[in-house]
Amino acid sequence: MSNALPGSSPADRAAPSKPVLTPALILRNGGAALIFVTLLIGAHVLQTTPGYGASAALSLLIGAALGVAFERGRFCFFCIFRDVIEHRNAGPLYAILTALAVSGIGYAIVFGAFLPNPFSGRLAPDAHIGPVSLALVAAGLLFGVGMALSGACISGHLYRLGEGSGYAPLALIGALIGFGLGFRTWNWLYVTVIADAPVIWLPHWLGYGGALLLHLAVLSVLGFALLRYVSPLPPRPARQLDIKYLYEALFRDRWNPLVTGAIVGVIGVVAYLRVEPLGVTAQLGSLARTVMHTSGMLPARLNGLDSFAGCATQVVQTITDNGWLIGGLALGAFGAALIAGRFQPALPRANGSVAALVGGVLMGWGAMTALGCTVGTLLSGIAAFALSGWVFGAAVFAGVWGGIVLRLHRWT
Repeated sequence: MSNALPGSSPADRAAPSKPVLTPALILRNGGAALIFVTLLIGAHVLQTTPGYGASAALSLLIGAALGVAFERGRFCFFCIFRDVIEHRNAGPLYAILTALAVSGIGYAIVFGAFLPNPFSGRLAPDAHIGPVSLALVAAGLLFGVGMALSGACISGHLYRLGEGSGYAPLALIGALIGFGLGFRTWNWLYVTVIADAPVIWLPHWLGYGGALLLHLAVLSVLGFALLRYVSPLPPRPARQLDIKYLYEALFRDRWNPLVTGAIVGVIGVVAYLRVEPLGVTAQLGSLARTVMHTSGMLPARLNGLDSFAGCATQVVQTITDNGWLIGGLALGAFGAALIAGRFQPALPRANGSVAALVGGVLMGWGAMTALGCTVGTLLSGIAAFALSGWVFGAAVFAGVWGGIVLRLHRWT
């Protein structure tokens, strides 16, 4: 059987080729291998450490896999939304649609095991199902504006840490400040609009089968409607299916959006089944909450906050499972960026630094108020058939749109 790709010529099939091992390539690949070996060793140590165990170890590895997928597939919500809004290119958006489709199917299966009767009045355990209120809309809008201003969402900044972004640390510091502001405004928002807001979980009304059918139908309609905005794929010459081709396809070239989305969707289902729903803000919010608690700036009581599912925050004295996940995410992205030659440390400009910090503040406030970000409330929420996920996603998209119209993204 030939190992050539369809359409390859006899000349292409003449001799299998291998990657040229330059000193720079050896150094990059060696560094990446060291990172991934360290992650595996770290997971083993966590599993055998009292107080952490299997959930922490698995969170670290799930985060690493997510970081690789995000970096290799450019799974950045702001970049994807900007391509649609500014360049009329919806191709990358199919990564999100695919992730939602795959994770929705997986969540329906897991829900059936966790909560066989969706009509019981109970919510699926730990799933990101939140109240639908004006506060959620405001949180999404400001989160989207913050994305435009800082150049990425929170998960995007986490994986860009691995690429050497100079703006990512500033945006994440801003997010911590924004979480603090969110804690200060929570009680007023809760009493005013959140306390009586409905928590709408579609399986309560449609069952798992009906909710999944509606979920896939909406995604299909969006997918077909956006086909006109998919840019044609550039022509690619025939290539021999050899080591060099596989190396470049896996480690150097950008992954196809459909492949990236499917991988992210599977990771999301595994995370929910084994640990908790995907989210990247619980540790950040807990850090902000702990600092405010120890400094006396936290309100004596946060009304109703701990009764909601989502990227829950708490006063902590240690690293949570979510902390290990985001650590693994940054390191996994770092390893992937090293192999691909995309680790390019850069110092931030002065005006861009201010924009990244302010954008981070807006995202932090939005994530705290919405009980999650684009990964938690949007991705995991929609996958869980929560109406709050769709509302937050639409508001975030509108916020990004407004930010791009105002050219806020030019600052970074």
